[in-house]
Amino acid sequence: MNREQAARNWRITSITCLYALLLLCLIWELWLAPLRPGGSWLVLKVLPLLWIAPGITRGRMYSYRASTMLIFLYFTEGVVRAWSDQGLSANLAMVEITLSVVFFVAAIAWVRASRAVRSTTTPA
Repeated sequence: MNREQAARNWRITSITCLYALLLLCLIWELWLAPLRPGGSWLVLKVLPLLWIAPGITRGRMYSYRASTMLIFLYFTEGVVRAWSDQGLSANLAMVEITLSVVFFVAAIAWVRASRAVRSTTTPA
């Protein structure tokens, strides 16, 4: 696999994880296991994901760099809720942890791979 293909695969993985995490947060807090019956204001946690989603989709380096710091909020929430919640909510927290870790790895790998592609295509 060449560097361009690897960069493309990491980008697709990061985009997929980001949108899966966004969808998970929405359905978790509105229908599956909200803190209060009928949904809760915690659904607003999707706003930072919506803020970075266009940049991630377009492959903007700044968005990828910023997202690697932002994603730790979702990882931390997942760890806390996996530890403190029970049942479906704890299981959803484990999915949140998994998605945030895979997104983080894919985003870092994409940044590294895209730098490598740019350095080989840029004339010295």
